[in-house]
Amino acid sequence: MAKFGKTSQARLDTCHPLQRELWGEVIKVFDCSILCGHRSMEEQNALFFNYHPPRTRCMWPDSKHNSLPSIAVDAGPYYTERPHIRWDKKSLHRWYYFGGRVVEIARHLGIPIRWGGDWDGDTYVLDQSLMDLPHFELIL
Repeated sequence: MAKFGKTSQARLDTCHPLQRELWGEVIKVFDCSILCGHRSMEEQNALFFNYHPPRTRCMWPDSKHNSLPSIAVDAGPYYTERPHIRWDKKSLHRWYYFGGRVVEIARHLGIPIRWGGDWDGDTYVLDQSLMDLPHFELIL
């Protein structure tokens, strides 16, 4: 059974207890990495201002990552080869499979979650205006 490394666990520790519960179950069935939990003002604004296009649509404090504990988690499949994050066509299928599994586990646990690959939760992934496949946020 997979387990989170130190960095992923430290990121997850900044998150809401329901997120920690969810990802504690996800790691049992899908080896993954936690890419981001809580974001400080500096981290959030850097993602907004320092990239073109911005890597986020929100400035501090408007992201779901900005609360402490964070109600949002960015996570993705673990890749043993570097770089760990892959967006090629072959890997994209794995990201969608991963997102579906996380949503399924959250439903089973009764944890209300919204995934950045299907914001409206209608199971149609091609009708999104923003694709944020690593993003999972609690609906509170």
